[in-house]
Amino acid sequence: MTSLPQVARSLQTVLTELPEPLARPSGFCQRRSKLTASLFVQTLVLGWWQQPAASLAQLCQLALLRGVAISPQGLDQRFTEAGASLLKACLDAVVRQVLTARPVARGVLDRFSAVYLLDSTTITLPDALAAIWPGCGGRVATNTQAALKGTVRIDLRRGRLDGLELTAGRTQDRATDLQQAPVPAGAIRIADQGFWSLDVLEAIAAAKGYFLSRYHSQTHLLRDETPLDLPRWLAAQTAPVIDQPVRLGLQKRLPVRLLAIRVPQAVADQRRRRVREAARSGGHAVPQRTLALADWTLLVTNAPPTLLSVAEAEVLRRLRWQVELLFKLWKSHGQVDVSRSAKPWRILGEVYAKLIAVVLQHWVLLLGGWTFGDRNLVQAAATMRAEVNRLARSLERPRQLCRVLRELAVLLAAIRPTPKRRKHPSAAQLVADPSLTYA
Repeated sequence: MTSLPQVARSLQTVLTELPEPLARPSGFCQRRSKLTASLFVQTLVLGWWQQPAASLAQLCQLALLRGVAISPQGLDQRFTEAGASLLKACLDAVVRQVLTARPVARGVLDRFSAVYLLDSTTITLPDALAAIWPGCGGRVATNTQAALKGTVRIDLRRGRLDGLELTAGRTQDRATDLQQAPVPAGAIRIADQGFWSLDVLEAIAAAKGYFLSRYHSQTHLLRDETPLDLPRWLAAQTAPVIDQPVRLGLQKRLPVRLLAIRVPQAVADQRRRRVREAARSGGHAVPQRTLALADWTLLVTNAPPTLLSVAEAEVLRRLRWQVELLFKLWKSHGQVDVSRSAKPWRILGEVYAKLIAVVLQHWVLLLGGWTFGDRNLVQAAATMRAEVNRLARSLERPRQLCRVLRELAVLLAAIRPTPKRRKHPSAAQLVADPSLTYA
């Protein structure tokens, strides 16, 4: 478990020590300036952490708090390719630091040494940055040529961010480095279809780890060593929940459990509409097999029934939404994909600075005790933003910084849990009582 002094030390390292050695290689410091690399990083990271929509004038106020008087025009001149490179180097160093909280002791999570969620989000960039971060293009005339993808792996038991990997927007999820991150024995990885890879699933199983994933409809299944016509087989089933041992892939023949959960007709109809709309917008044929399987939620796992029931597997699958909530916190409230500027290098530097800010925010959040599904993250973020000025004044004073963080931890721990819901149970409720999944 990460201690309060460790968080304080990490904040000091990121904001006061890391930038200077990185300044010259990035090209940021070619001459002496009152706005050093450290003060530049502090101004942007802390300024946009405190006010995600801060103007240059407001950022200059934060710089003044750190002892440097600079005009908005002077600050604007530092948003160059070198400035963006410095912030990117700092971000790379930040995400290599791993901070954790005390493990959450809740229901099914206790059975695994770690519960990893793997997912990604995309941030659109100006087309002028396409040479650095190529996007996917598309039919839209602008703002499709450049984008970056942020892939995150987080351990739900400890709140640990195992990584924030940035790749070009056109990069497929299964081609990212985090896709290959090892899953230790006794841990489980939960990932969506974009990360589907039989090689990866086989490697996880070989390391005595576990996986849970949506079934990829184009992968062959074998039952009793015979290819299984899944749509026809499911059409003959009458039970609403099925747990069937099968093998994945004609070559791999990876032993797994196929978990099938029948969905309400309205959900199946909605899925089919989305499949048809995607085919129409993409200009390709409607995949009939996908339409046929729309009546079921299909999961595969190598965890035995004694470790993970079908209801518990469905609860873990739903926990993927926790990563979406994290991305929403970063985008809607941290505004990592929003800028007041139209200048490409300013926008790119702003993305990097705000990503550093949300990682530091996550570290501080762990001090209040890691939890998920029952704490208002927006309220927690607002509580931290209100204390940024105090953090800024304390950066060179370790004892004072620890005192500010201690008081902030108390405020975070005091945020009241989300009330229990009967109709739509929260993630915390489902983990505690998986039977609510079918209530």
